[in-house]
Amino acid sequence: MADTPTQARGDTGRADEGSGRRRGGLGTRSRSGAAPDLLPDVDGRAESEAEWSRIARQRWGAGPAGTVAGLLILALSIGLTCFQLYIVLFASGLDGHHQRIIHLLFVMVLVFLVMSPFKLDTASRLSALALARALVPGRGSRERRDASARTVLRAVGGVLDLVLVAAACVVSVYPIHFQQELASRAGAYTTTDWILGLVLIVTLLEATRRAVGLIMAVLVLGFVYYAWIGPLIPGEFGHSGATIQRIATHSYLGDGVYGLTLGVVVTFVFVFILFGALLSKTGGGNFFVGLAYVLTGRMVGGPAKGAVLASAMLGSVSGSAIANVVTSGPFTIPLMRKVGYRRAEAAGVEAAASTGGQVLPPIMGAGAFIMAERTGIAYADIVKVAVIPALMYFGVMFLFVDILARKHGIPAARNQDLPRMRQVLAAGWHFLLPLLLLIVLLLNYVTPARAGLYTCGVLLVVAMVRAGSRLSPKDFLDVFVLAARNTLPVSVACAVAGVIVGMVGLTGLGLTLSHVLLTVFSGNLVMTLVMVALASLIMGFGLPVTASYVVISVLAAPALGELGLTVIVAHMIIYWLSQDSNVTPPVALAAFAGAGIANASPMRSGVASWKFAKGLYLIPLLMAYSALMAIDGPLLDLVVAVLSGCVALAAAAVAIEGYFLRPVALLERVGLALAAVLVLVAPEWSGVAGSVLPTAVASHWFVLAGSVLGAVLLGLQSFGRRPAMATGERGGPADAEPTARGASAEG
Repeated sequence: MADTPTQARGDTGRADEGSGRRRGGLGTRSRSGAAPDLLPDVDGRAESEAEWSRIARQRWGAGPAGTVAGLLILALSIGLTCFQLYIVLFASGLDGHHQRIIHLLFVMVLVFLVMSPFKLDTASRLSALALARALVPGRGSRERRDASARTVLRAVGGVLDLVLVAAACVVSVYPIHFQQELASRAGAYTTTDWILGLVLIVTLLEATRRAVGLIMAVLVLGFVYYAWIGPLIPGEFGHSGATIQRIATHSYLGDGVYGLTLGVVVTFVFVFILFGALLSKTGGGNFFVGLAYVLTGRMVGGPAKGAVLASAMLGSVSGSAIANVVTSGPFTIPLMRKVGYRRAEAAGVEAAASTGGQVLPPIMGAGAFIMAERTGIAYADIVKVAVIPALMYFGVMFLFVDILARKHGIPAARNQDLPRMRQVLAAGWHFLLPLLLLIVLLLNYVTPARAGLYTCGVLLVVAMVRAGSRLSPKDFLDVFVLAARNTLPVSVACAVAGVIVGMVGLTGLGLTLSHVLLTVFSGNLVMTLVMVALASLIMGFGLPVTASYVVISVLAAPALGELGLTVIVAHMIIYWLSQDSNVTPPVALAAFAGAGIANASPMRSGVASWKFAKGLYLIPLLMAYSALMAIDGPLLDLVVAVLSGCVALAAAAVAIEGYFLRPVALLERVGLALAAVLVLVAPEWSGVAGSVLPTAVASHWFVLAGSVLGAVLLGLQSFGRRPAMATGERGGPADAEPTARGASAEG
């Protein structure tokens, strides 16, 4: 569920490998030989090689070592999945602390088997390969010496992996075997205890470097260093400090690595990762993409709107933006390019839509489950308050792609290029049943783990009933491997984030930062939110979404609570802002993955995705200043918040793009921007007016003024509209020239 640089690199490569079979259009034939199902093969069901074999071949080569490693990966994947199912079915059969230890043991061993310590795909540009080449004797050709150097690197990496696997086993077995002894002398730890704690930290940092990225490993070391040198730090951020022994034992045997953050993955998240793997192998992703294009394909800019809807559907059940991009992007991006969207725009639309999937129920990513555990709020209640903001986010995205379509003269898709609703539903209607069941169970407060397990069971049953989605023995094995592989970055990120949480607790950094924020900005909510957004952006340079949410919530949630926000509003704002690492340059992981598929400039794609994902920054303001999340409050307040919020978001989108039904003049853009600001932070305007005017002005008057101003300016767009655009929208012959211009504008 978490988005990581590793996922982007690995999955994008796979998407490129399969682009030939994925870009062939909507009409494909099921592998059972049945009638054409007219669904795009975004799930890669035509892949013939077993998943475990493919992973092992890429990591260890095609020889005997690759075969042995592949069988180990398969066995460990099956073991991890069976262990997780045992936890869900018999939660009381194993101590929660032991559950986390065993889970992380599986994960770390798989990381060292699946992910190379050296990036051999780009090794020709790395000093590691240069050193290995220097050590290889002989005067053969450069290609032969490079091959020998790669062999040396694999050998060195293999030895390192064996050492790390042994270390992972030792540090995992020790607290289980000596549980009673450790409990009897809690706080009086021995030399063995803290040394093994250091071994765990080092081993986990190496797993983090491979599965998540070097920046997160460095960030963790930064927090550890801060805890160590506390007495040397002047000012409010100074503290009494912690010894290496204390840091190691707290991370190992205290509330650190095996704390609540990892526990959420073990208890809740894995079963939904398994559900996503099952959905992928049974062809459910194909159905949701096909359904999206049936619903939107005949609209202006239909392929882009189909991409938005398809990414919303897939993202709501996968919870991973990058995985969403590389799954549906090879199909949606070429279709957007075909009708006239520019390369960077197509990549940006796909990235922003995929990011929105992480805030759309029923499955919102690992961070939502962590939010439920940290706040004590039922996951069903989080889902309820998350629905309306998520729908508003996708409404803004629909508006952006509609504006672009009209701006570039992009017509609706031709009927012959789209499947029929009857055909799509006939091919995959059964995939709706498990999704509906999941929503019903969650809203009826069934625990997420149980709800996910029941949904997996129903999905498996309905898939096996129909020939087109039936799983073969190879597919079953692939499900195990896919689920295990997809959980690696999530589990590693959450485990190492536990070290950060532990250091924050040891040093009191969270309380200190909250005090500083409240003092520096004198209790100003807008400025505090800006600082939280900047902190989230900086964290997003190296942390995946889930880890970023965990760290920022520990540091900033208390400050937002002190400013009057409820617990769920404060955490939801932080969760939304944590998504920006996917779409905000200079680190925009989902956008970069989309740029690779679109063959576009990564930075231009990042800027485009940042523009389309403006809801990530504007909707949290509505959460903070309006009744948008008060679903149990007065209905009128909620309706006013939604309607005025929609007007403000639409005004902001048009002001940013400078186009709606016709080009927007400069004064109109200023007026639209003003209308958006009046609505988004109305209480702040009320405070300013109260300090200037002799009488107070209630905030709802500013909401009304902004809504009326925005609605009037948007309504005026219908006057003076160019007739040529009307012709273009109908998709007639007049579309040909504008479409060609839009398609070739980037060259």
